[in-house]
Amino acid sequence: MTAMDPTDDDVKAAMNRLKRARGQLTGVIDAMESGADCRDVVIQLAAVGKAIDRAGFAVISTALRRCVAEADGADADAPDLAELEKLFLTLA
Repeated sequence: MTAMDPTDDDVKAAMNRLKRARGQLTGVIDAMESGADCRDVVIQLAAVGKAIDRAGFAVISTALRRCVAEADGADADAPDLAELEKLFLTLA
């Protein structure tokens, strides 16, 4: 499978989403440790989960685009579409 290029704009965007999610998760943990209202904790935890899901979908979308481009070029090392579909479904 094609490696992630940290200089690629799509990969950078996914990494930024994950970094924001990391910050949100730290906030959730801090809130729980300080005895915050459970409703607020659950809302923030849901936001973290959604941010992580969106980052995962962005990574898979980038991989799919690359896979199709490489397959068009008949690259023998092109990622397998079935494998990418399996990865996509792990997020569902």
